[in-house]
Amino acid sequence: MSSIEVEGHLYQHPAVAEVAVIGVPDEQWGETVKALVVVRPGADVSESELIEFCRSGLAHFKCPRSVELRDDLPRTATGKLQKFKLRSPYWEGRERGVN
Repeated sequence: MSSIEVEGHLYQHPAVAEVAVIGVPDEQWGETVKALVVVRPGADVSESELIEFCRSGLAHFKCPRSVELRDDLPRTATGKLQKFKLRSPYWEGRERGVN
C-alpha cells in the first residue's frame, strides 16, 4: 500500500483539507490502513463517506479500514507532516512499530 496514493485520492474529495495515511496494528491482518483527515471549514463529511469515496477509486485492499477526523495534523517548521507522531499512540507499548 502506498500512503501517497491513498492520500492523493482523498485530497480529491471536496471536504478534505489535509490528510495523512498511516498503518495501525490489527490483530487479524497485522497492520491496516487508517486515514487521519482534517475537514475544510464549513464542510460536512463522515468517516464512512470517506471510506466509500476511496472504494470508488482505489483497490479495496488499499482503502482505509478506519478514518479519524481531526482538527489539525502535526507538522515541522517547514510544513512536513510528522507521521511518526501520528503513528506513536497506536503502536505504544509494542516492541516494534510494525506487525
